[in-house]
Amino acid sequence: MARLQLEFPEDQYYYATQLTVRVTDINGANHLGNDSMISMISEARARFMFDFGLEQALEQDIGTIVTDLATTYRTEAHARDQLLFEAGVMDFNTYGGDITFRITRPRDQALVAMAKSGFVFFNYKTRKVVPMPEAFYRKFERVNWL
Repeated sequence: MARLQLEFPEDQYYYATQLTVRVTDINGANHLGNDSMISMISEARARFMFDFGLEQALEQDIGTIVTDLATTYRTEAHARDQLLFEAGVMDFNTYGGDITFRITRPRDQALVAMAKSGFVFFNYKTRKVVPMPEAFYRKFERVNWL
């Protein structure tokens, strides 16, 4: 079976945040577990979306829904490691796009993981997918979208 390859342009990262690997994030193999990495990616995504204006859309009952997630692991992370989550966007369309992540360990510059999370905007009152708010996509003028 072919392996998933995730590589993104260096200049497409708009945001960075750090998270610490907790003892409770460690699995039986004594490293960061897949389930905890997904939770950390979700936290980084939420911080990114908040800092780029999603809170304004939430006032209008509009949020996002994750449509898919792909992750590739490059090296282990352990308890108390500080991880840097750099986030960018790509492949915008009328309703959403992809948020990309490069996850590194600043202490030794190790690449821990790469991830890509698809999303669409969703109106929680009408329970329908809605077009991306103009104010959101205008923040990313370098991104090509439909």
